[in-house]
Order: sequence, then structure tokens, then C-alpha cells
Amino acid sequence: MKRLFLTPILSLIFIMQAAVAFAQSPQVRKAAQSVFTLTTFNADGSIHTTTHGVFCGNNGEAIAMWHPFTGASRAVIIDARGKQYDVDAMLGASELYDICRFRVKDVQNAPSLQLVTTDAAAQTVYAVGYDLKKADIKKLSPVRTEKFMTTNNYYVFNDVDVSASMLGCPIVNESGQLLGIMQRPEAGGKAFSADARLSETFKLNGLSINDPTLKATGIRVALPQDEEQATVMLVLAAQLNDSVRYENYIDDFINRFPTSTEGYNARATRFFSRGQFNRADEMLQQEVKRAAKKDVAYSNYATMVYQAAVYRPDSTFTKWNLDKALELSQQAEKLNPLPIYKHQQAQILYAQGHYQQALEIFTSLQPTELGKNGEIYYEAAQCKMQLKAPDADVMQLLDKAVQAQTGLASAPYVLARGRMLDANKEYRKAFSDYMTYDSLMNYNANDDFYYLKFQCETKIRQYKLALNDIAHAIVLNRTEPTYYAEMASLQLRVNQIDNAVKTCDAALQMAPGYADLYIIKGVALCESKKKEDGIAALRKAQELNDPRAEGLIKKYSK
Repeated sequence: MKRLFLTPILSLIFIMQAAVAFAQSPQVRKAAQSVFTLTTFNADGSIHTTTHGVFCGNNGEAIAMWHPFTGASRAVIIDARGKQYDVDAMLGASELYDICRFRVKDVQNAPSLQLVTTDAAAQTVYAVGYDLKKADIKKLSPVRTEKFMTTNNYYVFNDVDVSASMLGCPIVNESGQLLGIMQRPEAGGKAFSADARLSETFKLNGLSINDPTLKATGIRVALPQDEEQATVMLVLAAQLNDSVRYENYIDDFINRFPTSTEGYNARATRFFSRGQFNRADEMLQQEVKRAAKKDVAYSNYATMVYQAAVYRPDSTFTKWNLDKALELSQQAEKLNPLPIYKHQQAQILYAQGHYQQALEIFTSLQPTELGKNGEIYYEAAQCKMQLKAPDADVMQLLDKAVQAQTGLASAPYVLARGRMLDANKEYRKAFSDYMTYDSLMNYNANDDFYYLKFQCETKIRQYKLALNDIAHAIVLNRTEPTYYAEMASLQLRVNQIDNAVKTCDAALQMAPGYADLYIIKGVALCESKKKEDGIAALRKAQELNDPRAEGLIKKYSK
């Protein structure tokens, strides 16, 4: 048998390597099990950045550098066992210190590192690399250590000691506790490590979904731990133009808060919006079964059945109707006799045509807290109108609706009262309400309102205001030819003949088949002594079968 003889130099190298290896504690070597590769991807599926990270929590929580996530749409990790997982959600980030905390999806019992428990800076650290077989562990001494946020440590390293393959890998102390991760500025610079404990200061709330830093990545923000804050985030997530992400939020919410009504109701609303009433019904039944607040669950169920029966009737789905909505609302009231449930029942009764019953409930609720809002009085007024009550009775309720609250909250009731005054030919009083409504809306109402106000103003001969308002309506809705025709007609009426012709020409470019515009243009041209052009416009109206055209042609042909 041959013997292997080592030269003195090789023997020395072997002994030194062994000494370094044995110098590493079992805790340091074990830290390698917590390291993973991190790959972020662009929206088109191409790789955005590849780096490393480390697990530091019991539920798949991990930290890594932040900049690989900015501009990325998704991310995956491959752990020390070679298994791949998706990054699920962001838990917080510091752009200044280029560090973030996130959660990895579906990770089971991932080995994680404990964060350092002392404020004292480590004089010797170990950079633990990533490898599926045997990770490289390098002993380092920081060139300097700084303090930030009073107790946190900021380590700066000699750049020649840090390779690119070490970036994102953990820095640990002799006990294998996590000090930080190896970092280098994205634009280049000295290698450093910000204290990993910084990640524990990241706190999510309901508004974190709109945090400018976290919005820099396409990976969603995690739901807050607090149910109330999580509910706020769920509501805000519904406004995102990302149905897949919203579905993830709903799933997360239901899993996190299985006895809350919010998640089930959000999922049922999604089914409802797609016309999947049977699936919505199944989800609402789950809500009633699992929710801690059964009364809220029954009321939510009643609301959706009511909305379907009134606004989205489906003859093929007969399970939902107003009778069922009323029954569900009554069940909610039995469990918890709140005024809001009686109010819900009154709305359902109104939809069923039971106006007297609805009126009695609306009236009984006026002395309650609900009476501090004009809605109760407005709905009672609607019942009175359906019951053909005297206008004075209806107006009295509308006055109370306006007076019940101040400011913007009163705006819809001011408008409703103005409309009724307008319908009753009390134009000056209606005009006053319209002016108040416009002010409450900060002069930012819709085009329908400015058209309504314009019509009222012409009746009280406030022509300058009327022209301003119809022009405002046109700015808000440039494709409605009626607005142009009304404006041109009033311009003609106040002798702004050239303007009337210009208004008609502008409208005819988009609505060449609108006869009113040819009539107004024809009359304007004839009145300005341009009879030939005017009669040509009137003949065009005649071709469009406008009955007024023939008489006007005869009048101006003389």
C-alpha cells in the first residue's frame, strides 16, 4: 500500500485551513442553512437582479437589500436545500439604509437566524456565504463601526475583503446571531452592513399600501397585524387596478382574521360584480357561519341581496329577492337591535312599494343617532312623494334633511330641495339652492348639474351666469351636442350672433346629424343678413326631417 507524504509547506497550509475551520463555532456554520439566493424579475419576465438574503423569522420572514426590489414585479428565493419559493409580500423597507424585510410564501420550518441581542458592536464578524453543498464562511474585522438611531451598529468593511458573491449574505457574530447583511451601494462604494435590528422597527398600518418607498416595487405590501389597520388596507386595495393583487389581499385577510366579516364580504362583492350570484351567496353563507359578529354578517348578506334585486335583477337566479333581503335584515336586528338594521328594513320596504310602512320606520328613526344625518329625512320625503302627500309636507322634510348636518354632507339634500323648488316653478329659491350646492362642491360638480343650473338661470334671466354654466357643462362633457345647441340658442337670444354660429360649427364637427344645430345656425346667419348661407343650413335641417325647417325657410326667403 502506498503512503501519502505531504511536504512541510502543504502540511502547514492544511493545518492553517483546519484551524480556521475549527475556529468557527457550530452556530456560525449552522447559519449557512438560513441563507438563500434572491432573484427579482421585471414585468416582462426578464431577470431584474440576483443577490442573496437570509431568513430571520418563524413564518418565512427574511431580510435582503432593498434596491433589488425597486422596479421589480415579482421575486423568488432558492433556499439552502435547493427549494424555490415565491416572495409573498413586503413587510417594510428603508431606502436610506438599503434594507428591507419581506415574507416568503409557503415556507415550512425554514431555519432562521436570531437577531443580535446586544447593542455592543462586534469586533470580529463572519460573512456566511451561500452554497448547496458547503458554504464559504469568511472571518472579517470591520475597519470601523458607527452608531445610528442610538443603539444600532453600522459596520464598514475593507472593500478588497468583500466579493460580489457575498452581497446580501448574513454577517453573524461568534454565537451565530445575525448582525446584518453584507451590502454595497447600488451606485458603487464601500461595503457595509446596517444593523439587522433596523428591520424590526418597520411597522405596517392601513396606509402603508400607499407608502412611496414600498410602492417602488410591484410586490404587494403585507397586511398589518392589527385587524382594524388590515381592514383599512383591504379597502384601499380594492381601489388598485390589479385584480390579482386584490384577490391575494382578500385571501390573506380571511386566513389572518377568519372570524371577521370584512374578508368574506370583500370576496362576495367580487363575485357579485362579475354576476356570479351563486358563488356570492355561498361566500355570504360562510360569512354568517364563521363571523364573530353574526348581526353584521346577516346585514351584509341582506345588503347584497337588496342591491341585486334592485339594481341587478337576474331572472335566472331566483334565490335572491327583496323578501329574502328583508328576512336577513330582520335576523340581524334580532341578534342586535340597532337602528341601522331598522333603517335597512325601511329601505327594503320602500323598494317593495310599501311606502307607508317605510315612512313609519324612517319617522321613528329620526330621534335616534341616525337623525343627525339628512338621509333619514330625505328618504321620508321620498315616501311622502310616493304617497302623494302635499308639497309642503315634502318640503318640510327636505328642509330638515338640509339642516341635519353642515358643510359638504348637506350637499345632496340641498340639491334635492333645489330640484323640487325648480319643479314647483319657484325658480329664484331653486337658484339659491343651486348656488349653495355649487359652493359646497367647491365649484366642481358634474355636467348634469351645470346644465340644470343653466336651465334655471335662463328662466330668471340670469343670462350671463347661464352662458358661463353651459360653457362649464361643455368643458366637462365635450361630446354632448345638446349643450352646444342650448348655448348657441341662448347666444342667439342675447344677440351674440357670431358666437352662436361658431358654437354650432364646433358642435357640427362631431354631431353632423343634430338638426337643432342647423336650425340655430340657419336663423343666426339669416338674422345677420347672410340669408343664402342661413337658408342652406335650414335646408340641411329639413333633410334631417326637422318640422321647423320648412316654416323658417319660407320666412327668410321673402
